[in-house]
Amino acid sequence: MSARGVPFHCPYCGDETLRPHETEHGSDHGAWECRACLRAFSLKMLGMITPPAPPAPPVTGAEVPR
Repeated sequence: MSARGVPFHCPYCGDETLRPHETEHGSDHGAWECRACLRAFSLKMLGMITPPAPPAPPVTGAEVPR
C-alpha cells in the first residue's frame, strides 16, 4: 500500500486538476486542493471491511424436510 492515497478527480466538481494541499505549517497528509472549484479536501483510510458472506445455496423441493 502506498503512503498517500491519490484521488483521480475532485469529489465536488469532478475536475482532475488536483494538487497536494499546502498550509503554512507544511503539507497536511492526505489533503488535496482542486484548482477548478478552489476547494480543499482530505482522504483518510478508515480501515478494512469484512467481505459479505457468500449467498446460501437455493433450497429445492427434494431438500425440504416434512
